[in-house]
Amino acid sequence: MKKLIVLAAIATLAGCGSKPADETSTTETTTETTSTETVSTETASADARPAAFAQCAACHTIAKDAPNGLGPNLWAVAGTKAGDIKGYDFSPALKASGLTWDEATLDKWLENPRTLVPGTKMSFAGITDAAKRKELVTWLMAQK
Repeated sequence: MKKLIVLAAIATLAGCGSKPADETSTTETTTETTSTETVSTETASADARPAAFAQCAACHTIAKDAPNGLGPNLWAVAGTKAGDIKGYDFSPALKASGLTWDEATLDKWLENPRTLVPGTKMSFAGITDAAKRKELVTWLMAQK
């Protein structure tokens, strides 16, 4: 009987200091709403990107004023000179390539960067599917 009274007292005290049910409910709802909004925003951004960009995203960011990743930020890369994005340390081979990132050059680059610019430090093997490259190039050209 004494043990039962002690257990009841512990159970009663365990509830002390916890939030009222309506506060807990509000907090959980807010957390869930925030999480859902975050997922929805990330999903919406990811949906706008071609599926082939998933490989690129491992090294590259693509947002205005975003920091470089392992590779340079690709925001507004269209029309720029290869190796000319500020704040990124490009290989001497890419800097000396004389390339401008237009549709044709991006297509060749994405097919096999090391064939287009021997000595580049980009280790990406390339995209063999011409349709996937075209979709990715068209999307990259529009990121301004």
